[in-house]
Amino acid sequence: MASVDTIRVYNTMSGAKQPLAPLTPGKVKVYVCGPTVYSFVHIGNARTFTSFDVVVRYLRYRGFEVKYVRNYTDVDDKIINAARVVGEWGGAGQTLSVEADGTAKWGDQSFKWTTDGHQLSLISDGTVRAEAPIDVGADTLTLQSAVLKRTSPEIDAISHAARFVREFEQDARALHLLEPDVSPKVSDTIPEIVEIIQRLISREVAYASKGDVYFQVSRYPQYARLSKRKLDDLKAGARVEPQDAKREPLDFALWKAAKPGEPSWDSPWGKGRPGWHIECSAMSNKFLGETFDLHGGGLDLIFPHHENEIAQSEAASGAELCKCWMHGGFLDLEGAKMSKSLGNVVRLRDALARVDAEALRYFFLSTHYRAPLAFTDQSLADAEARLEYFYETLRRANERPAAGGKPSAETEKWLQQLEQTMDDDFNFAGALGALSGLFGEMNQLLDSKDKGKANAALGGLRDSVKKISSVLGLFEDDPAAWLLRRRDRLVQQRGIDVSKIDALITARNDARKAKDFKRADEVRGELKALGIEIMDTPTGTSWKVAADQPAK
Repeated sequence: MASVDTIRVYNTMSGAKQPLAPLTPGKVKVYVCGPTVYSFVHIGNARTFTSFDVVVRYLRYRGFEVKYVRNYTDVDDKIINAARVVGEWGGAGQTLSVEADGTAKWGDQSFKWTTDGHQLSLISDGTVRAEAPIDVGADTLTLQSAVLKRTSPEIDAISHAARFVREFEQDARALHLLEPDVSPKVSDTIPEIVEIIQRLISREVAYASKGDVYFQVSRYPQYARLSKRKLDDLKAGARVEPQDAKREPLDFALWKAAKPGEPSWDSPWGKGRPGWHIECSAMSNKFLGETFDLHGGGLDLIFPHHENEIAQSEAASGAELCKCWMHGGFLDLEGAKMSKSLGNVVRLRDALARVDAEALRYFFLSTHYRAPLAFTDQSLADAEARLEYFYETLRRANERPAAGGKPSAETEKWLQQLEQTMDDDFNFAGALGALSGLFGEMNQLLDSKDKGKANAALGGLRDSVKKISSVLGLFEDDPAAWLLRRRDRLVQQRGIDVSKIDALITARNDARKAKDFKRADEVRGELKALGIEIMDTPTGTSWKVAADQPAK
């Protein structure tokens, strides 16, 4: 196991790296804010979850006993609003279809849609094209003066959320995300949420008002120390509307009084539901205790979510919530930060239809978890081509007899490089560098004429590959099966006639048998012109689609 001084982690709270010093030696408690399940997760979410998946994997690799908690937010305004508008609407000769997957069709036009709880916005090309005010509890929408009446049953918000929990689990498996030790849901944690709110009220840092309960920020002097924001600036940007039940502009809701059509539970303040931030305080406390080691999430959660989480947790317990705060960087889409409000997002499910899931994971790990990462078609193509190189190397290695070699100093150096880079605030790019060096050495051995010596050394390198891949969550597939799927996808994308390729390969093999090497070379050239590379192996001739040359 690594010593507590070996692994250093950047703490958002202090703005500096610090030694990993678990509260209990040898054990690390990790909490990561999970998805709000109102629709399919987007690739920005997926990058964050992949980053912390690797953090957990590495800590376990280094010998720590890790308790990993990642929650589901299944009670939230976004879920309620999504369930409210999803369905079929019609009237005045108009038809609006709002799908749970974030798409909509109005007449013969297709859109993406979003809602802030007050209105439904239809978006195309990053521009809001139409808006419809949402009246909670009503069964009509007014879209550009057309009054549309719901023509399909309204979806229950909890059922809506449950569907997208299942969808997320499917995507998580494709992306090789480890199953957390605990995956709690807000709807299952209501008693714990109510108990924390009662404690905050008894300590006079929260108050009930008109069926709501609010945290009074002015009674928590350390507020905003994570985000480093100035309270005066925050106050200047906030205001109390006449209908608000809160005392001061910065106060935030812990409990919201029930409204028609919303899920609700009994509480000392009447029927209602939790506010957004209190849920994580309750779930982390329930499964990790008042203080734990690492708290993860995206940069966008620093304020207000994590800031409010700290305030309410520490005001309730009197103890520090977390020893180290970790935040993953943003994912940029073609140079512009993704924005739900502009419809400028890519769903993970859509990305997985375009690129291999393991290649997408490799792409997420191609830079430091705190750094921004640009998502482009070229970056995905490069990641998949790189995975093809790795899997092709593994396929070649699998064709060699297992020599039972043990790791030597030469093979162990790649594990040492992995540990050096990952010990320094989980440097994923450095870890991929170690992986590249290891595979480069494997290919040198595979090309060596001294096969006996090469096979013995390959045994040690294979062992190192397994260890590194267990940390990065890569190479969990059979190389031949992965390569075939990669080939099939490129064949379909480029419209390649497989029967023609097979016929040419047969013609080449026949020419070789007849020792007509000139004809064999001519056929190879024809295949190359079609964007096909062929490989002669001990088991026969195989082929793949060249990554950089489309078929003609």
